[in-house]
Amino acid sequence: MSTVYRAFDETLERWVAIKILQRDIAVDDDQIERFRREARAVARLNHPHVVTVIDAGEDDNYPYIVFEYIAGETLKERIRRLGRLPVTESIAYAIEIGRALQAAHMEQLVHRDVKPQNVLIDADGRAKVTDFGIARSLEGEGLTLAGRVLGTTDYVSPEQALGQRVTPQADIYSLGIVLYEMLTGEVPFRADAPVAVAMKHVREPMPDVQMARPEVSAATAAIVERATAKETRNRYRTIEQMLGDLERALAIEASRAGQTTGEATTVLRALPGEAWVPWRLRFPRRAFAVTVLAAAAVAVVVVFLATRTHESKPPAGPAQPAGARPLQAVPLAPAAAHDYDPFGTGGEHPGDVGKAIDHNAVTAWTTERYNGGTLGTKPGVGLYVDGGGDLAARRLDLIANPSGWQATIYGAPNGPAPASIDGWSKVSSRVDVSGSAKIPVDTQRKRYRYYLVWITKLPPGGQAGISELTLNK
Repeated sequence: MSTVYRAFDETLERWVAIKILQRDIAVDDDQIERFRREARAVARLNHPHVVTVIDAGEDDNYPYIVFEYIAGETLKERIRRLGRLPVTESIAYAIEIGRALQAAHMEQLVHRDVKPQNVLIDADGRAKVTDFGIARSLEGEGLTLAGRVLGTTDYVSPEQALGQRVTPQADIYSLGIVLYEMLTGEVPFRADAPVAVAMKHVREPMPDVQMARPEVSAATAAIVERATAKETRNRYRTIEQMLGDLERALAIEASRAGQTTGEATTVLRALPGEAWVPWRLRFPRRAFAVTVLAAAAVAVVVVFLATRTHESKPPAGPAQPAGARPLQAVPLAPAAAHDYDPFGTGGEHPGDVGKAIDHNAVTAWTTERYNGGTLGTKPGVGLYVDGGGDLAARRLDLIANPSGWQATIYGAPNGPAPASIDGWSKVSSRVDVSGSAKIPVDTQRKRYRYYLVWITKLPPGGQAGISELTLNK
């Protein structure tokens, strides 16, 4: 359908990726509209695990889309290069892909072609989903006629293979297949022709992942089994349900392993309290109970979140500036966190602000709950930390619970914290915080004592939250 080029943006002096519709199909109105729809679909998604659209247009009647350039490799290339991925790394990537799909589903978009070839691993080891070329909006009929199969047959859901109505559960099925492949190094079904593979997805039972990889826990195996159920009534209904089980399974696998290896890019959102006590994944074909000691699991996951190993990097991305210092967490006093509500009177749960910096991912500070999921007349609310003195921060790390909100980071120098948002200086771009976020801070060589997380858009539930905040210099 298209060709992708790496190109250099001479204005902003950066590498980009340009996707151009093939000339022999650029005369097909349906294909042109599908191409344009991809640009519109991805432009609606502003998420750290979705490849960003920078621009789109037409040149001499040939449509193009400009994307951010990811210096790295695809997840498929990584599997081919390494074979079976570490169990914890596999689940971590599944979580990141799942969060990208969650953002798409919130915008009423079904990807419909989830596969390792469409997941890019950047230089920091993070997964980014791309190629929404056959994504379809649930708000309308779109371009795909009933009975027409789109997608890659190695990962196609049974309902897609049969040309039936496609829902977000199709993406869940495909993600389950991707997780199986990461864990085993192989796709579950093979045949001489693509249509034969598709029919195996319809008719044949999924291979047991524990038979192919015995060290996989029953918790992880149950997730694969439920995600890839043939009948949608037995499958996860929503990606949020699957993410919850994946996060619990990650805690269990990390606890069992005692450590994590590889580029497991764990951007875990805060785990609910029940994740740390004995629990059962309820699924009729696989009944089991897994017991986890709370203290051990918390300790392992905190280490898991705080460290990233880079034993086998993908192709090198842009080099770090010569002499760049490693990031160092700023020690924050127990009373360093403060809620910020300059346009209200009751504050934003001031008694809970310490939970955002208590090094406990189970506890969280939250905003008030706003009806309708909007802040009403308020332009924003937030939480700020006192660094104890002027400093030049370089990055602010967040673990969100609830997640799915937007925020911008501001700074203020020594003295009383500004009573008005106009007294703060913006030090980051606006970002989507889904699960966790590592937000680059640009102080323009200035030093600030206070750093504010200014929340301007709430998730559908009407409440944002922070379970862990780390300021790095």
